Amino acid sequence: MLNKYLKKIYGQCIAGNAREESYYPVLLNLFEEFFKVKQIRNGNITQLPKGVEGGNPDFVVRRGKELLGYIEAKDFGKVDNLELVTESE
Repeated sequence: MLNKYLKKIYGQCIAGNAREESYYPVLLNLFEEFFKVKQIRNGNITQLPKGVEGGNPDFVVRRGKELLGYIEAKDFGKVDNLELVTESE
């Protein structure tokens, strides 16, 4: 499952014309497949959800109504220091 995801991401990356949003469908499919494989009922990932108190995440992950977390996607080679990203977003 993870190898398939990485191959798709790599293929988009080396094509040279992908933006951050280009990777969204692949990440969304990874989580949906993970929920199925792990038999997580009510697992849900929402792409570009409504803004939340902390900003506008790229994804929100829930199990039923329980919030599991937020995901902020970044394009390859565009971020030098992820610590700065986590502090700013």
